[in-house]
Amino acid sequence: MQPTSISASVDFDQDGVQYGFLKLPYSHDGSAWGAVMTPITVVKNGAGPTALLTGGNHGDEYEGITSLLKLSHQLTPETIHGRVIIVPMMNHPAVVNGSRTSPIDRGNLNRAFPGNPTGSVTEKIADYFNRYLVPLCQYALDIHSGGNTLDIIPFAAAHRLPDPEQEAACWQAAKGFGAPYTMRMVEMDPAGLYDTAVESQGKVFVTTELGGGGSSTPASIACADRGIRNFLRVAGILLGEVEPPAQPTRELDMADANCYLQSEHHGIAAFEVSLGAAVREGDVIASIYSMARTGEPPQIYRAQRDGILAARRHPALVNMGDTIAVIARVLPES
Repeated sequence: MQPTSISASVDFDQDGVQYGFLKLPYSHDGSAWGAVMTPITVVKNGAGPTALLTGGNHGDEYEGITSLLKLSHQLTPETIHGRVIIVPMMNHPAVVNGSRTSPIDRGNLNRAFPGNPTGSVTEKIADYFNRYLVPLCQYALDIHSGGNTLDIIPFAAAHRLPDPEQEAACWQAAKGFGAPYTMRMVEMDPAGLYDTAVESQGKVFVTTELGGGGSSTPASIACADRGIRNFLRVAGILLGEVEPPAQPTRELDMADANCYLQSEHHGIAAFEVSLGAAVREGDVIASIYSMARTGEPPQIYRAQRDGILAARRHPALVNMGDTIAVIARVLPES
């Protein structure tokens, strides 16, 4: 196996709590012998399953970052059986920069897998996760939200997979997370995703979208806090019972391209439907007004299916190709 240039300052086999870094040498104008220092926590208590918990895959999505930083100083070995690996900021340069992609190489970590040990900084990070960290775990949770450009209803998600047993295990873990919504997803472009890399190794994988707008709320952080601990309980690592949400989770489905409304115009978007509202096929979702001149009627965008508005663009300024809205189908109660 080709070696990695990343070194870990923690011992993954040592019992107890360790705080350290994933160190990636990075020579630049400000530091000839510098390094990208990605914080990591390992909590271990004897034999048992391993969970890999990650946030900051994108640097402008804050629920995962915040809740995992909180967990890293709260979780103790006495409360678990097995091992928990916590990386609150996978793409640390992007988190520090408050951006979706890395300021070093413009790399989108969640499109860089399986990575490259001799590639860019982002590709090296992806390679280390793919070849070193993911093989250590049986359960993986990657926490996302909408970042600076999207608002999204709070959901935990599992993908449709070729292996029905793996898909069922992922779905049960997603439901156990306890978000207000649980989503079955088919990715339109799975190549390069961390999700795909983890699932291809046979792991139980859950992802989330817990809000957006480039910030967080008390409710979104509380959802992340509860969901992370529930995920660890589902994995059989954290002691105690799964904490149910205040209301039973609603099950949703994003199964095809008709879920997505993408803009073919440049302008100012005015939404006619609130996030989380029920819609019918043909309902007006948004009107886009031209900024080139007055006196022009807006371009109308309509729902292509029945469902609920699961995600919408956050900034009113819309460019061609931007996703305006995502409409998810409500699944029958199980």
